[in-house]
Amino acid sequence: MAFTQKTLEFLAENRMRNSRDWFHSHKAEYQAHVLQPLVQLSETLAPVMEKMDSQFVTAPKIGKTISRIYRDTRFSKDKSLYREHMWVVFLRDKHLFTDPPAMVFELWPDGYFYGCGYYSAPSKIMAAMRQLILEDDKTYRAAQKAMDGQTEFQMDGEFYKRPHYPDQPAKKRDWLERRHISVLHAGADVRDVYDPGLADRLIKGFETLKPVYDFFIAAAELSKRS
Repeated sequence: MAFTQKTLEFLAENRMRNSRDWFHSHKAEYQAHVLQPLVQLSETLAPVMEKMDSQFVTAPKIGKTISRIYRDTRFSKDKSLYREHMWVVFLRDKHLFTDPPAMVFELWPDGYFYGCGYYSAPSKIMAAMRQLILEDDKTYRAAQKAMDGQTEFQMDGEFYKRPHYPDQPAKKRDWLERRHISVLHAGADVRDVYDPGLADRLIKGFETLKPVYDFFIAAAELSKRS
């Protein structure tokens, strides 16, 4: 089952109504148009992801590879009950591997993205990344080669306000000067998610990003030894 316009319409209206009664009275629509396409996408991607990293959690379940539609509002000023952003994510078990990077696909009523990295990488992991880059480590060189060889993905993440590595080459500074980092393709047209070939496109993209993921893992593992 593919994503359709009904998927995005449900996410938008559910968030706007912000009502438990409305959600429960339309739960069958949520399951048909939101949850089942996410489950199917997770199941399709899982074998490829397991080849990339045998430690990935791949169970096609809510709270595993599939996001919850309910929001945790305990520590947020936004008390909306439901998300309009939903995602499929592959990462290592956080109970066994602290702060793992992720492969992720996310969609919402107005857009989507997919890629690899961190939403907010811990400072110790960013420090380990910079160490590997400055040492010209093989995992960094492979990641840079992967980025150079494609046009699908762009580096994303907040830059420092003032340069910290002005003497480094431009390509290295693109990594070094960021507070957080991920590598993403942001879709220009949300209707792309209706394409029956979406999963194949994601697989191709994630395979392209495998060296970038390996670099992030190397940094995470280095940070544990520092």
